[in-house]
Amino acid sequence: MKFKSIYLSAALALFLASCGAKKITAEPLAITTPITAKKANLTEVQEKRWSDLDLLKDTIPGMSVDRVYELLKDRKSTKVVVGVIDSGVDIAHPDLKEVIWTNPKEIAGNGIDDDKNGYIDDIHGWNFLGDIEHENMEFVRILKKGDDGSATYKKAKAEFDKEVNEAKANKQQMDFILKADKSFQEKTGKENYTAEDLEKLKTDDQMLNAVKGRFVQFLARVPRTELIEQVKSGAEHYDSELKYHLNKEYDARKILGDNPDDFTNKSYGNNNVTGPEKEGAKHGTHVAGIIAQGRGNNLGGDGVATEHVQIMSVRAVPDGDEYDKDVALAIRYAVDNGAKVINGSFGKYYSPHSDWVYDALKYAADKDVLVVFAAGNESTDLDGDTSERYPNDDKNTLTEYTNNVLTIGAISYNYGPELVAEFSNYGKTKVDVFSPGVRIYATTPNDTYSFLQGTSMASPNAAGVAALIRSYYPNLKAPQVKQIIMESGLPITFDVVAGGDPENVKPFSDLSRSGKIVNAYNAIILADKMSRK
Repeated sequence: MKFKSIYLSAALALFLASCGAKKITAEPLAITTPITAKKANLTEVQEKRWSDLDLLKDTIPGMSVDRVYELLKDRKSTKVVVGVIDSGVDIAHPDLKEVIWTNPKEIAGNGIDDDKNGYIDDIHGWNFLGDIEHENMEFVRILKKGDDGSATYKKAKAEFDKEVNEAKANKQQMDFILKADKSFQEKTGKENYTAEDLEKLKTDDQMLNAVKGRFVQFLARVPRTELIEQVKSGAEHYDSELKYHLNKEYDARKILGDNPDDFTNKSYGNNNVTGPEKEGAKHGTHVAGIIAQGRGNNLGGDGVATEHVQIMSVRAVPDGDEYDKDVALAIRYAVDNGAKVINGSFGKYYSPHSDWVYDALKYAADKDVLVVFAAGNESTDLDGDTSERYPNDDKNTLTEYTNNVLTIGAISYNYGPELVAEFSNYGKTKVDVFSPGVRIYATTPNDTYSFLQGTSMASPNAAGVAALIRSYYPNLKAPQVKQIIMESGLPITFDVVAGGDPENVKPFSDLSRSGKIVNAYNAIILADKMSRK
């Protein structure tokens, strides 16, 4: 009887928190007159938190997060668990450790599966990759299984040949630039030479004379240290592609000891939700920070839903393509352990077991969980006949089979024709809405912060808004939260460059279902209204 009374009281308090609060009477933001785009460069402070800013007040197309907190002042909220399915999260980061989810049904370190869910000591989530860091691309794994005469195999083979040739050529180019840089250092006698130093340089070296002009152009825009850092990063990327992603001899799964084609075995991996190397969790840590890093603590950027969430780390995304089995089980794990929002900043273009993932998404829908996915970074119209990107919520039919999935494109802080990030995928039916994804400042491993960009960053910005809604209005269902985020966004009525191609200019309204950019302020106003119906 006492047990029942405790939970009855909790349920009543939850109901009163969502329904008994004073009605929000603020009017939603609306663009009633043309907005003059900000011409000056963003200040350092603005750049680090531009996604929190407000289009009407700051002429920067952020999500009005600062403004929404003024609206929510003194209102009651509940904690929302957000599952971050990614490369791992540095749960010891000082700006995240206070918001990391802890499994209340598990006793830490006893080596026993206390909650009998198949995962021993899953205190802060689960790692379905074990000690794997790098993986093949999915089309490479298809080739490794042998030629079955299918169209999929032929397509995979063509893509493999193309990617290998490009990776080799690009790696060679990066190595050439690094070699030239070393020679310029020697010739100028300066480690960090400038464009002016190179213009004055006289040399008989034909190779250096051939590239000197290009270096001068680059150095006129960025310092030598930044240029070479980017080139080194590129060289490492292409080296990793050739060594792991595109290497048919590389077999990472043997490290884990699991058969990715057997869905009956589900208890594999370990409880190290950061992963074997902290630096390998950079992507996931950044995603988690966008959602939940501290606000106003002068440590880094500001999270969207900081005090209102707990981050559950579910590691299933390696450097390379994720396995369908890992993704499907990661979704189910997050759902079964109380996540109400799941962020998935990953994706690929081949999915041998897509049905497992589709079933998991439907399972999430049945359990009232909203899943937010990144649209991808290939500058592609996903509605096109040749674009089959996974995961998706339409089984590549352009008709949704589930109503709990939100797919996010990325915008930049350039309010005007270049509003859409040049890398962002788009699609009138395949993408739902856009949010900030260019140069987003958030947590990275080993107590650091970094600017990263991609639809991978846009997705957690939207997921943070979803968590905020579910925190203050827990009576609203996942499809309603999706509807709110899409309907409450600010509509963009001008033409923009799509896919980074200046020749490809389209109405912004044609690039997603909503034709809008996420706005937290409007979302809360609409959520308040919808929660009272």
